[in-house]
Amino acid sequence: MRVLGIFAPVDERPYPRGTQVIVRTDRGLEVGEVLCEATPRAAESLRSPPRGQIFREMTPEDANELKRLRAQERQEYQTCLQCIEKLGLEMQLVDVEHLFGGERVVVYYLAEGRVDFRELVRMLASEFQTRIEMRQIGVRDEAKLMADFGDCGKDVCCNTHLTEMPPVSMKMAKLQKATLDPTKISGRCGRLKCCLRYEYEMYERLQHDLPPIGSLVTTAEGRAKVVGHEILASQVLVETEDRRRKLVCLSNLVARDRTGTSTNAPTPTEKTP
Repeated sequence: MRVLGIFAPVDERPYPRGTQVIVRTDRGLEVGEVLCEATPRAAESLRSPPRGQIFREMTPEDANELKRLRAQERQEYQTCLQCIEKLGLEMQLVDVEHLFGGERVVVYYLAEGRVDFRELVRMLASEFQTRIEMRQIGVRDEAKLMADFGDCGKDVCCNTHLTEMPPVSMKMAKLQKATLDPTKISGRCGRLKCCLRYEYEMYERLQHDLPPIGSLVTTAEGRAKVVGHEILASQVLVETEDRRRKLVCLSNLVARDRTGTSTNAPTPTEKTP
């Protein structure tokens, strides 16, 4: 699951970035990759990170053992799939992970509700002769495990730099004027793309500087009503008193109505008694 943690080397030797190492986690012996020194600043970016120890740098023998386990995982996946079908369980098998130290086999699955997998665990434990851990995951986690590339042509974010799955709403897509076609703004997981959140705060800050839609402004050609925004360009779409619409840069606005929105105010073509 690409979990980030803080690990102390048992021999206190330095390990350069990118070094493949054998580590002890709360799950057992696993293979990890060194990212950076655990400075206070780096540690602050992680929420309750798991901790453990680095035993040694990965050896050629370790690499061969890892390759053997990966091949074994494919066989274990098929065995697990057959057992699920035999028991008629309403669950979708996603992946099977065999820990490097052999302490357990982790079965990742999707399910709509609770699943009684006690008989499945007994069957798998008897077959694999090790501890079985069942882990129910969501569709975003499934993409994190299985997806490769996104529509942008790059590796999916959830499988590279994202350590948490931030909530994404349709409001973010509307503000950025992205297409609202679900097939075009959904990621490999079927949910809204995580990248819709990346620039959302910047859009909010830029929009805050623009007069609200419905407010009255004064341009070089007279008074007008704001009917739209071009946020990145810092422009507003205004409707003049003669019903013409035009884009005006924020810097070219002579003045704006102090009251903000004009829900109760007359439009530019109306006259007050």
